[in-house]
Amino acid sequence: MSDMSSPKIALVTGASRGLGAAIAEALAPEYHIVAVARTTGALEELDDRIKEKRGQATLAPMDITNADAMAQLCRSIYDRWGKIDLWAHCAIHAAPLTPANHLDPKDWDKSVAVNVTATGRLIPFLAPLLGETGTALFFDDPHAGDKFFAAYGATKAAQTALARSWQAETAKIGPHVHVLEPNPMPTATRARFFPGEDRAALTTTAKEAQRLLGML
Repeated sequence: MSDMSSPKIALVTGASRGLGAAIAEALAPEYHIVAVARTTGALEELDDRIKEKRGQATLAPMDITNADAMAQLCRSIYDRWGKIDLWAHCAIHAAPLTPANHLDPKDWDKSVAVNVTATGRLIPFLAPLLGETGTALFFDDPHAGDKFFAAYGATKAAQTALARSWQAETAKIGPHVHVLEPNPMPTATRARFFPGEDRAALTTTAKEAQRLLGML
């Protein structure tokens, strides 16, 4: 394990389950994990698994749409470590599938808040902590324009567009921004979108996390 007197720091937003949890676990042997999610119980379970890998984590049970809370978290990270080496942005709101002309206003507003607005706030918050040498990871899910994916597809596409703009702007100056496309996994989000699918045929989140991180 790394020297924890000066550890490498990985912030994982959306760390409680699915790919976010798998990314956090995969990074744990090498990084101190700052795990952000709304569900305290799931974060505590993640912490147990990280400890089993002889890793360490700081749990941050908070909502990424709360700008004041996220600003305070970034300030606390700066005060404690002065930087972040890696940020994996896995937080997403997956609104129920519905025709575009039947969008529920609450689902739409939450999709925009989580998938777009929070991302647009977090990038300016975290860029100074990442500096020139840090790495930011975003995950594409190209369902924009697919039928019934109006809220999720549109807001996920907007999130990806934000990431790709930042990627282009920082190509020569850093931080290193990556937009990766995961293979289908048996997550709760996918189960909502594809009920009845043969989940045994899908790759596990643990294997996919290792594959994606191996691409860096």
